[in-house]
Amino acid sequence: MGERTRGDGLLEQLRRPPGGRDGRAMLLTLFVDRTGTGVWAAACVLYFTEVGRLTAAQVGLLLGVSSVAGIAGTPLAGRLAASWGVRRVLIGCHLLRVAALTAVLFCAAFIPLLLVVALATLGDRAARAMEMLYATEVAGERRSAYRALSRTSMNAGYAAGAGLAALGLAVGTPAAYRVLVIADVASFLVAAALVATLREPGRAATAAATDGPTATVGGAAAPAPRPNPWRDAGYLRFVALDAMLTIDDAILNVGLPLWLIHSTRAPHALVPAFLAINTVVVVLAQLRVSALVSTARQAVRVVPLYGFAVLGCCAAAALAHRTGPLPASALLLLAAVLVTLAELIRSVVSWELSVALAPERARPEYLGVAGMAHSTEKAAGPLLLTGAVLATGPLGWLTLGAATTAAAYAQRRYGAIRLALTP
Repeated sequence: MGERTRGDGLLEQLRRPPGGRDGRAMLLTLFVDRTGTGVWAAACVLYFTEVGRLTAAQVGLLLGVSSVAGIAGTPLAGRLAASWGVRRVLIGCHLLRVAALTAVLFCAAFIPLLLVVALATLGDRAARAMEMLYATEVAGERRSAYRALSRTSMNAGYAAGAGLAALGLAVGTPAAYRVLVIADVASFLVAAALVATLREPGRAATAAATDGPTATVGGAAAPAPRPNPWRDAGYLRFVALDAMLTIDDAILNVGLPLWLIHSTRAPHALVPAFLAINTVVVVLAQLRVSALVSTARQAVRVVPLYGFAVLGCCAAAALAHRTGPLPASALLLLAAVLVTLAELIRSVVSWELSVALAPERARPEYLGVAGMAHSTEKAAGPLLLTGAVLATGPLGWLTLGAATTAAAYAQRRYGAIRLALTP
């Protein structure tokens, strides 16, 4: 059965994903959610500029503060899921985003706009953690395969959202920008409705709270205290290293475009090719890369490949600095391919280890904390790329690649140690 599943094509696996009906419904939810997110990502800066009349500095501050606010979303959602269940919390996350983005349409001043966008970002990051937790529960041991399918659904959603945004941006009127925001709101409403059709996973957090070892209190058996991720130094170390091993996102979306424009002779028209390459490589290679990781020990062994892929990307970017337009273009396209391969490796390794290293009895809380890694990178990654790497030129790129490779080896070492101690 396992061999047949691995041999199935992408469309067949999307029709019959791990988790059956609920797994399929969640894949559709991810597509709808990311379609709205793609619309917002493509249109928000222009909306803030043309409709909100914000300055460039205000837009930067708004996006930066909202990214920081998003860091709190994942541990908060994990804590709530331990008491209320994943499904309810995920519905609440989508409705929070609906309320916040609806309020955006009525905000005429900077401070109220800052607050509602921060709330929307907090809901977005919390929803990501709940999606991960739900998929982990419904897919069971096939979570790596499900992760590959979910990545495909999400990328298709982002592409659809970008296409819808392009139509609105082509019109270019304030009314068109507002329609795009309304489309984003509608996508989250549909996502909430789809989640409402799901069943709470069989191993939901509330059931898990009664499992596991017991302690004796006054001669009577009582449940042992649930593990606390904030007091688990080993898991916090994993999360800290994982934040370093998500730098591919900032490299692709911030580092390479700015480097091409300001520090190479490659044509500026090449910038959209980075996203196109990323989308194509993810669709073609995600299932194959996911097949490399089906257990936590395999994930630990694969971690250094992430470091080498980022190192190769950074070396290619550094070499593009003083070459002609054609060689610089070829090197930057190679860098885009390598950083996308790093993204594929990270997406399966990070998920597998964040689940495997977490005690099952407290999985919601632990995965909520694990989600902070990506939220932290979203906030700090662009600042690192613009303030340190790009400012120091080729040496900055090479230093980033070497540091990422060192972090990958550290993750492999500490991950192997923790797995050895896991019963």
